[in-house]
Amino acid sequence: MADRITVIGWDGTPLTEAAASALAGATLVAGAPYQLAGLPVPADAERIVLGSIAAAARKIAEHRGTVVVVAEGDPGYFGVVRALRSPEYGLELEVLPAVSSVAAAFARAGMPWEDAQVVSTHGGRLRRAANVCRANPKVAVLTTSDAGPSELALMLRGVHRTFVVCEALGTPDEDVTVLTSERVPDHVWRDPSVVLVIGGGSQVQTVDETAGWLAGKPLGFPGPARGWALPADAYAGVDRGASAADAGGRALPPHLRALAVARLGPVPGDLVWAVGAASGALAVEIARFGAAVVAVEADRSACAQIAVNARRYGVEVEAVHGVGHEVLGGLPEPDAAVVEAGGAEAVRAVVTRRPGRLVAVAHTLAEAEEIHEVLSGAGYQVDGALLQSAPLAIGRGAAAGLSIGTGEQGLMLWGEQGS
Repeated sequence: MADRITVIGWDGTPLTEAAASALAGATLVAGAPYQLAGLPVPADAERIVLGSIAAAARKIAEHRGTVVVVAEGDPGYFGVVRALRSPEYGLELEVLPAVSSVAAAFARAGMPWEDAQVVSTHGGRLRRAANVCRANPKVAVLTTSDAGPSELALMLRGVHRTFVVCEALGTPDEDVTVLTSERVPDHVWRDPSVVLVIGGGSQVQTVDETAGWLAGKPLGFPGPARGWALPADAYAGVDRGASAADAGGRALPPHLRALAVARLGPVPGDLVWAVGAASGALAVEIARFGAAVVAVEADRSACAQIAVNARRYGVEVEAVHGVGHEVLGGLPEPDAAVVEAGGAEAVRAVVTRRPGRLVAVAHTLAEAEEIHEVLSGAGYQVDGALLQSAPLAIGRGAAAGLSIGTGEQGLMLWGEQGS
């Protein structure tokens, strides 16, 4: 192994004394072409252009001498340090960071960023990065040459955002461009770039106790109300007295919402469809776990209530007006889906897009059998449950004591794609 390995972060400003000293004594220097050309690399030092980190790491491990690896900004933040420290190489590193490219991008934009999500499109994660942008109003995206600003904007087609595209930060060719997302694909962008994706309609309407001290927290969780599977009256436009079978399942009771979220397992980077979403109680609760949510609803007034409930809990939910099978073809690819209303016909339309996990609410046993047939026929591993719930009524005064209130029940099936 090399006698000494120093990873230098470079943001285009003059090197620190420690970084300059390490570079001057290097016998092997690895970095991007513009870094190797722009820094005073010793004439007799071997040079490696960082393409494959794995190949570079193997060569560094075999080198006998002093190694310097040059990276952008802070190499410990979405940088090469993680790869170089992989146990398979056994490398011991000294890290001398500079200002990270994300910090520099927000500085150029004059914006605070402790409340921002930070994602990368590296490793084929463009779609998941785009889903994080759907779900949050402030995201920094570290791009690649084949998954840059234009590709990201195309993935967000129909979702209005402002892009702050920061090209070649810290170099003489640095450029910062502000455009609305629909105009971004009209340009040719240079690599490397950092893209700030800003905008969205969510605003938490009450004081959030996590604001200002917890960096990059998922919006809305815990947010203005702790917990989930909240009572029906926590959501605008939801009838507390409605049952799961009422009006085609227009108001899912809390116990059904809890099971649906548990089976969907939404996480940041996922896109979840909520079909027949009514006023959006379940869609909002899914979004509070950090997933992007598209809620499809045939009732236009219910679509308006979805927007109200999303704002109430500080999350992004895209409401699409229309009948499920008529509009699903134009929606982005789902990782998971829940069909709250529409029965087997809606489930059949959803499974054509092959979400990895699917939950469906049935309103009769016959409908449950039809849904089971659709899911199993599409190759899903299917399970289900009949849930019954009755509240405890707590009396006061002469009526002191506990009694059981009026109960309700619901049928739910769920499926996962077979391995």
